[in-house]
Amino acid sequence: MKRTFIKAVLFASACALMPLQAQSADIGTKQGHLPKVLVIGHRGASALRPEHTLAAYTKAIQDGADVIEPDLVSTRDGVLVARHENEISGTTDVAEKPEFAGRKTTKTIDGVQFTGWFTEDFTLAELKTLRAKERIPVNRPANTQYDRQFEVPTLQEIIDLAQRMSRETRRTIGIYPETKHPSYFKSIGLPMERRLVDTLHANGYKGKNAPVFIQSFEVSNLKEMRAMTDLPLVQLLSASGQPEDFRLSGDSRGYRDIASAAGLLEVATYADGIGPAKDMVIPRDASGNLGSATSLVRDAHAAKLLVHPYTFRPENPFLPVNLRLGNPASPSQRGNMEAEIAAFLDAGVDGVFTDDPAIGRAVVDARGKK
Repeated sequence: MKRTFIKAVLFASACALMPLQAQSADIGTKQGHLPKVLVIGHRGASALRPEHTLAAYTKAIQDGADVIEPDLVSTRDGVLVARHENEISGTTDVAEKPEFAGRKTTKTIDGVQFTGWFTEDFTLAELKTLRAKERIPVNRPANTQYDRQFEVPTLQEIIDLAQRMSRETRRTIGIYPETKHPSYFKSIGLPMERRLVDTLHANGYKGKNAPVFIQSFEVSNLKEMRAMTDLPLVQLLSASGQPEDFRLSGDSRGYRDIASAAGLLEVATYADGIGPAKDMVIPRDASGNLGSATSLVRDAHAAKLLVHPYTFRPENPFLPVNLRLGNPASPSQRGNMEAEIAAFLDAGVDGVFTDDPAIGRAVVDARGKK
């Protein structure tokens, strides 16, 4: 009798927990939980921790980011990892490793020559022996205290973190991966598109409402991935120049052409949003002050495209002159990023890429209360 009673209690308890467990499993992959205006942790909370580390992504989530953003490059054995560039001398301690001294080389990436160490020359196991360091220590000297503490994370590790913290925080944490130099990686036999899409699908990210945005500065690889998935895609736009795949194919169009009203209608045939350089939304005037909004947001919304501009950084050198505080010439003094983000929200953007998600969260929440 006692054993039967215990079994009944355990069965009832399990039944009671089932809805909560199901919700916990779903919360990591359903976009319905994402807010209308997104705070995107640019490379994590990179103003506070070395970028593209699990520590930076964790801090971003703790500080209120809705979405975390990894830039993706490939290892020699085809694993997608998070680094700002495939040249890693500025973001890891590879130059201090005598066993890898012979890997230093010069390569041409997207028409530009670089000398250093490149992820595609390392296996994942070798990369895991390296440790991250602050990329811009002059601007962020406090971040150097974390140098040589954190590994280079894989895409899978970032997904695992986002889904685990979604369950722990009871809110969906989205991911916003960028394919870096996709034409280059394809040219050396390490295409990223299928591996990225398959990894996302395998982790439950499927459908146009999944909490994921795939972004790229190139066009052809976004179109290639559109044929593979209906996950949201975002066309990144630089304030100058042209997509690398356009350059390689002899297409003379630049990012400014893509950002035109007609160009945005074409983007809408393969993507769900744009990620423009912030000066394309609100340029600075001749004195370097924040100016007036262009028609970009209005034109993008007319094409039914989301607008997520980049990058909102708190230090003076990255801010308009009229929003710098303290010593305006200081490379590390923080200015009034709050006012800058508020101006872009007033311009109608649908989210912001920021290196300090806590500030972005505070501004978005405050504006939402008005």
